[in-house]
Amino acid sequence: MPPRSSSALYASAASPIQESYGPISPSENLRYNDVPPSHRPSRAAWVDPASLSNCGDVSHIGGNVSSHVKQLILNTYMAYGAGDENCFGHAVAKAVKFVDVSVSKSEEKQGRMEATTVAEVIVTKNMLNGAGMLHGGCMAFLIDNTPLVALGLLRNMNGVGVTQAMNVMFHSPAPPGSYLRIISTSVAMGCRLMSARCEIIEKRTGRIVASAYLNKMQPTMSKL
Repeated sequence: MPPRSSSALYASAASPIQESYGPISPSENLRYNDVPPSHRPSRAAWVDPASLSNCGDVSHIGGNVSSHVKQLILNTYMAYGAGDENCFGHAVAKAVKFVDVSVSKSEEKQGRMEATTVAEVIVTKNMLNGAGMLHGGCMAFLIDNTPLVALGLLRNMNGVGVTQAMNVMFHSPAPPGSYLRIISTSVAMGCRLMSARCEIIEKRTGRIVASAYLNKMQPTMSKL
């Protein structure tokens, strides 16, 4: 996704330890300056969750990460994914509700951390194409904005990045009123490149609407 001029500079802020997944008090909230210098990112990134204003209530979001991390994820999504009312896709992004953010160790990945976010949205008229079904571009927009921030925060890395490639398989149409569940799972995360997979299903029927594989990269600040 191309960067927006309204986005603040990003320097990731969260604890890299698994104990932070549980609820924490405000006094325990970790900020970027609390991270030892040896663990801080070696260069500036371009959206700082810790500097963004709180947007929305995270008490309804399930999952095993702390409320602090959930709030940072929601703040980043609203600032970067939704933007202000004049930004592309603002109304669609505002309609998306995160319902679960979880991190676990994957046995298949030698115990490496894997993050999963689950979001939901109901298809409305402003999301349709001329045939009266969910527009493919709108589906790509939903996929692009939900995957990698959680794992980045918990590994003290920038999980936002900019989209490098997206491979979307459209399985079935989604008419207005469809209750979509967007399940995004991290696949790999490095200092420059990261990837995630995503499935969009119709919650009430279990029908698969789309599946996708997404690659992102950290932009070079001098080129922004």
